[in-house]
Amino acid sequence: MTLSSLPLSYCTNVHPGRTLNEVLTGLAQFTLPIRAQFGHPLAAGLWLAKSVIDELADDRELGRCTEWLASQKIPVYTLNAFPYGDFHSDRVKEQVYLPDWTQPIRRQYTQDCAVVLAHLLPADVEGSISTVPLGFKALATSPDFVTRCLDPLIDLARFLADLKQHHDRTVRLAIEPEPLCVLETTPETLSFFDRLRERASARKSLAEVQEHIGICYDVCHQAVEFEDVAASLRALAAAEIRINKVHISCAIEVRGAGTDSDLRVALKQYIEPRYLHQTFGRTPDGVVSYLDLDSQLTDSPSAAFQSADIWRVHFHVPVDAERIGKLGTTRADLIEALKVIPELSYAPHLEVETYTWEVLPGGGRTELATGFARELSATQQLLDGLSTVRNVSTR
Repeated sequence: MTLSSLPLSYCTNVHPGRTLNEVLTGLAQFTLPIRAQFGHPLAAGLWLAKSVIDELADDRELGRCTEWLASQKIPVYTLNAFPYGDFHSDRVKEQVYLPDWTQPIRRQYTQDCAVVLAHLLPADVEGSISTVPLGFKALATSPDFVTRCLDPLIDLARFLADLKQHHDRTVRLAIEPEPLCVLETTPETLSFFDRLRERASARKSLAEVQEHIGICYDVCHQAVEFEDVAASLRALAAAEIRINKVHISCAIEVRGAGTDSDLRVALKQYIEPRYLHQTFGRTPDGVVSYLDLDSQLTDSPSAAFQSADIWRVHFHVPVDAERIGKLGTTRADLIEALKVIPELSYAPHLEVETYTWEVLPGGGRTELATGFARELSATQQLLDGLSTVRNVSTR
């Protein structure tokens, strides 16, 4: 199988988008200059917060959005429906996982996103919508939490099947595993899909779930967990869990931080108040985790973290960078993951997702267009190289 023939996408959750006007302004101010510097066709992976989706319930506003995107030749085939509210407030942290999949408003919001995407999709193009990994473990304290997520997802699968039948638009859900969430590791994801399929079969909805519910594979999330990303992708494919979307992403990697205070000083620059930066360490006794990158960890790491040879931090950093100052990145894992994608029998949507430009040390809006264009160019080069290798090997 070849890689997707669709234009490479980048996720617009990097821009504030609390109103439709703010979304369109972000596309004009950033997406168009990014595309100009990138020099290739570019798709927008729109983040449409609940407030924007509410605006788009008005047919006139939906028409205005559709016409503007068409006039600027910006295709849309995927949405990010993970953040429900303001992803650019002063403090997001664990609130980004709310509402979770036990709450009816999560399903309703996702259905509304699917209706909008069905209108935005180019002809003969399938769509995807990424969403929370059910919930955040520290907040999902009910013993029946996972069970309560099953029926809403099955109901959504039925809704998406009806959308396809009546409007000839295929939209698929992409659940996005993430560190310290209810779906965190590949084994947890495999186990959950077994339960989902069992429940769907009992409700005579297995075909709808198989067709319309899959995952968004964010490469840096599984790298932070110290998973073998290539083996992870192959395990999901072997279990026939559809990978509807791949987030092309890199995390921070620090070798020797447990014993090198200078490295921890460099890492301390990445402590910031907006987003959650789950931190993992690989020790002789296994992998240890810490809720968020903070000064307590960098100044006084626990004995376990001191013994860890490598720390990895869920802080999205530019995907073209093998190093950022004294710190490393998980770019090598990204390359290994992308090598597996052509093995699949279908072509997942591919999207660069570095939403942290505003909180990167020394970063910010002035560098965003140039930085993102550089990320996209480096990614396109990787994908072109994979396509060349694939074509040669199949001759």
